Amino acid sequence: MPVFFQHSVSNTTRLGIWKIEESEAFFKRNVPLHREVTHPHKRLQHLAGRFLLQFLFPDFPYELVKIADTKKPYLPGEQFHFSISHCGDYAAAIVSKDQRVGIDIEIPVEKIIKIQHKYLSDEERRIFNIQLPDPDHRLLTLLWSAKEAVYKWFGDGEVEFIEHIRLKNLDKNESTFQCLFTKNSHQQVIHYRIFDSLVLTWLSS
Repeated sequence: MPVFFQHSVSNTTRLGIWKIEESEAFFKRNVPLHREVTHPHKRLQHLAGRFLLQFLFPDFPYELVKIADTKKPYLPGEQFHFSISHCGDYAAAIVSKDQRVGIDIEIPVEKIIKIQHKYLSDEERRIFNIQLPDPDHRLLTLLWSAKEAVYKWFGDGEVEFIEHIRLKNLDKNESTFQCLFTKNSHQQVIHYRIFDSLVLTWLSS
């Protein structure tokens, strides 16, 4: 069973990363396809992410999942809160019985250097010591992923990454960021893990 990483955040919140090695037929035996996905690999990612939901909580009713206008999947009545991410041959999910959650995974690539100005403020580049002209693309990917996780946690769209998501105080010992989400003045802690070819970020509150 290709569980790449699994973590119990609390008694009510769990997350995992699945390395996709199975065929589409394997997932379709277990998971309903909620929307039309034409690209074969994206369809496989979609199915693997939903498969993870019930792997983390066996009573997760993924046949009841709906898609909001913002494209965020949700369960009517919020029996569970959940978030899904996929990248390359990996799918990640976080599920909670009592907290809003967000998760993101990314494969670090150097092209992130060219778009850093679209999601990092000058203040954040100073805080995280982003050195030009050759910044650490793994750090830049981690910062992007952290903001993606916050965006998914919020779930209601209309978020400006520079204006509304302000990252602060990277704590390498605790593997966390402090974050201010200015749309509702919410102070948040973002957790992260760095693997050889993948970064993971998540939050719950």
